[in-house]
Amino acid sequence: MSKYLIVGLGNTGSQYTHTRHNIGFDVVDAFVLKHKGLFKMGRLAEVSEIKWKGKTFVCIKPTTFMNLSGKAVKYWLDKENIDVENSLTIVDDLALPLNKLRLRKSGSDAGHNGLRDIQNVLGTDVYPKLRFGIGNSFPKGMQVEFVLSRWLQEEVPLVRLKIEKCVEVIENFAAIGIDRTMNTINSITFNIESAG
Repeated sequence: MSKYLIVGLGNTGSQYTHTRHNIGFDVVDAFVLKHKGLFKMGRLAEVSEIKWKGKTFVCIKPTTFMNLSGKAVKYWLDKENIDVENSLTIVDDLALPLNKLRLRKSGSDAGHNGLRDIQNVLGTDVYPKLRFGIGNSFPKGMQVEFVLSRWLQEEVPLVRLKIEKCVEVIENFAAIGIDRTMNTINSITFNIESAG
């Protein structure tokens, strides 16, 4: 049975719930909810195991805080004996507009503290990432405040649509492979009209 590690990046604590920076948590929550799983406290992370179409997904939300995410990722890869190419890390991305998702097999941390720590701990930037565009509509010097802010009311329908699409991406990543999934997802521009 193939096994996958699905990593949602975020910070624990109610003040961070549903912020832009915590979109990784929200995506993994949505995936686990769809497949009727439950999270329990595990070492360095909240963990849920999902079985779907002959595949096992070990879903984690690190409890280490964003800047130490690598520790949790490495621990669960090792514990579950999962190859790094069978992991998928979901992360917020300031460089992508709100209407885009980007799936990649590798790539730099692009200044993201969570990715930087994972890269340092794993010793490579070659691991699959699903980047969730959060836009960059903030005044100069206000990046931290923007990233830790919640979505604007008018953004919520688009965010919900993209979260649903991310759940499909996780499924497709395992079902048809990263190449075919990248071909479909990276070209889509999401809009509220299609969100209904």
